[in-house]
Amino acid sequence: MPVESGSSSAARQVKQKRKSHSLSIRRTNSTEQDRLGLQRDILEGQDSKLPPSLRSNLLDLFSQIEREFENLYLENIELRRDIETLNERLAAEGHTFDGADLAKGALKTKASHSTSQLSQKLKTTYKASTSKIVSSFKATAARAVCQLVKEYVGHRDGIWDLSVTRNQPVVLGTASADHTAMLWSIETGKCLLRYTGHQGSVNSIKFHPTEQMALTASGDQTAHIWRYMVQLPTPQPVADVSTPCEDDVDFSDKDEPDCEVEGPIDCPSIRVAATTLRSHQGVVIAADWLVGGRQVVTASWDRSANLYDVETSELVHSLTGHDQELTHCCTHPTQRLVVTSSRDTTFRLWDFRDPSIHSVNVFQGHTDTVTSAVFTVGDNVVSGSDDRTVKVWDLKNMRSPIATIRTDSAVNRISVSVNQKIIALPHDNRQVRLFDMSGVRLARLPRSNRQGHRRMVCCSIWCEDNTTCNLFTCGFDRQAIGWNINIPALLQEK
Repeated sequence: MPVESGSSSAARQVKQKRKSHSLSIRRTNSTEQDRLGLQRDILEGQDSKLPPSLRSNLLDLFSQIEREFENLYLENIELRRDIETLNERLAAEGHTFDGADLAKGALKTKASHSTSQLSQKLKTTYKASTSKIVSSFKATAARAVCQLVKEYVGHRDGIWDLSVTRNQPVVLGTASADHTAMLWSIETGKCLLRYTGHQGSVNSIKFHPTEQMALTASGDQTAHIWRYMVQLPTPQPVADVSTPCEDDVDFSDKDEPDCEVEGPIDCPSIRVAATTLRSHQGVVIAADWLVGGRQVVTASWDRSANLYDVETSELVHSLTGHDQELTHCCTHPTQRLVVTSSRDTTFRLWDFRDPSIHSVNVFQGHTDTVTSAVFTVGDNVVSGSDDRTVKVWDLKNMRSPIATIRTDSAVNRISVSVNQKIIALPHDNRQVRLFDMSGVRLARLPRSNRQGHRRMVCCSIWCEDNTTCNLFTCGFDRQAIGWNINIPALLQEK
């Protein structure tokens, strides 16, 4: 009869222990469900000021936390048993961890390798479990402060840009690679109007500060100004689509299938622009109104920005100096200032406050394409870049940023809220994060397989005066999303 070696006997003991351990876990889970059900009945019978849905989410989360820690505890016990079994096997082979024997070269290497593997496994298991618990807790907190309210679906290609009107009626505008721009009812999500005058991708949309006019920039090397008239539909009750889900944490970058949607068949269209601005020799990537709405500025891949007179459509100034294609342009809300961003890793500030002097300042600080630079109400500019950073600058001192935000993904067209100066960062990795002006992270918008963006997020825009949705985002998944951000609660958590 073959005699079983000491090492194979030890291995068999380990397998038997693992089998009994898995059985004990199943028994524990079955009895645990009964106990947790009893605890839930007791807690639900107590008075609470929390909404029932939030209370139920918290109870589920705490139950998950308890189960995770219990399973982690059992796994740690099993790993300790493995370590003891290894020590016994080494001792049976004539080795020991005690005394001077560990100083011997071969044995020291073997013991160190074995124990380091077990130690690493223990650390990895503990880190993965606790990370999942912490991420789940953060995700639930984020859902309570940042809620998805409405999805605007109808474009047939990715949405590059969006904007909200500054006067009544308040509507959402989107600019898409499907050669159209659309106006939406914020409350109902219904398409109110579609502009089809461009022959190329519509890369930007901005609304006139006082009149019902829109400015769009396109890959057909033109910018169009067109008038619109819309009638808002009767708002319907807003459905709560912020359903909690356990996978609202980290995601891989693998592709998810796009939902095939039909374009809005009952949406009226505008096909002719009131004014067409032509003078660029390349794609017009962005455009914006100067304060007062009498002039507009455009940014192009021909490395220049142009300033036009709206009434005459004439070119007033050509702003040159960037070494590579422009990516964005933005105007100051109250002063005649323009900032242009470029692939040359810089952005430039153009000052038109004095008609006789058109000064320009160059801001250098990024190491990759500056995807956007926007003004705040005060004397700050916030710039985002493909180098995965966002920098806050003082207009009076352009030598170095006053704050730097480092992220894990390229940043696209950012937006800064007017009142609280909260920066919304849309990322290539489908995430949207919120920071304050000092660089402190406030929140990450919830995202799961059932809600949120499924492709790169291209743009964000704040609309703090709207009670339904005060933040909008859009991306390559052909949809725009309206979010309700509880700003007081967000700042309180800070």
